[in-house]
Amino acid sequence: YGTILYDLEGRRVLGLLADRDATSVEAWLSAHTGITVIARDRGGTYARAATKALPDAVQVADRWHLMANASAAFLEAVRRSMKPLREALGVGTVDPKLLTSVEHRQLDGAKRRDAENATVLTLAEAGISLREIRRRTGLSRGTVRRIVRGEREDVFQPRRSTLAPYVWIGVE
Repeated sequence: YGTILYDLEGRRVLGLLADRDATSVEAWLSAHTGITVIARDRGGTYARAATKALPDAVQVADRWHLMANASAAFLEAVRRSMKPLREALGVGTVDPKLLTSVEHRQLDGAKRRDAENATVLTLAEAGISLREIRRRTGLSRGTVRRIVRGEREDVFQPRRSTLAPYVWIGVE
């Protein structure tokens, strides 16, 4: 990976660095002392370099990262709210006669995951360590952690394409 230094107001490339190293970025910024605002990602490398080279410059998140972070937060909030919303609307019950064979497999998987989630949460509420829960359930450490944090809910959904994050649906 490299680093591109871009003038957002003038809409032009100012420089290209061969790496993402803090010393390279700091050296480049030190040579360009007229910069007063630095738009960057949330990475600590660029923050440290900017702070050292231009301590008086204001550091802000760039538009792309603001939108990406806001979008991810919104989607996570919707994901966490789906189960209660479905229950409140009375659409929590699925009529098995209306499902395709693929949807049957998805429903079976969702039921299995709901049971796993309940087991893990019961053990966690009883004060059992994550390591012991992992040993008892056979689930991975990451999965147990996600369940305890409430990050593995309402997973009855169609499989996403690996291209989904790159699809742009917009109105021109």
